[in-house]
Amino acid sequence: QVQLVESGGGLVQAGGSLRLSCAASGRTFSSYSMGWFRQAPGKEREIVAAIGWSGGRTYYADSVKGRFTISRDNAKNTVYLQMNGLKPEDTAVYYCAARWWTPGQAWGAMNPNDYNYWGQGTQVTVSS
Repeated sequence: QVQLVESGGGLVQAGGSLRLSCAASGRTFSSYSMGWFRQAPGKEREIVAAIGWSGGRTYYADSVKGRFTISRDNAKNTVYLQMNGLKPEDTAVYYCAARWWTPGQAWGAMNPNDYNYWGQGTQVTVSS
């Protein structure tokens, strides 16, 4: 079992920055690939970024590429999402998710159905 707790959301003006954190419980954090997703009102949950178990592999949605950076610190059981150049269309509830990884599997996943555990979400609101 893994419990995930997000923090760092809030209200920011367009062009501003936020750093989201996701703290995981348990002693096998490095066995999980991690993802950040977001869901805006009336829209489906979508991938924002994903990172492999070691941090060596990353993926970004086209809409955030060049503005957002995903990273992880396995010693602290934490994954981060640095968000720069925020736009009003980035407004959403942001969720982190964990996917159990074993050798031979793909390093990460972009489909929310492939993730095993989810945090409760943190609201990010970008004003114009």
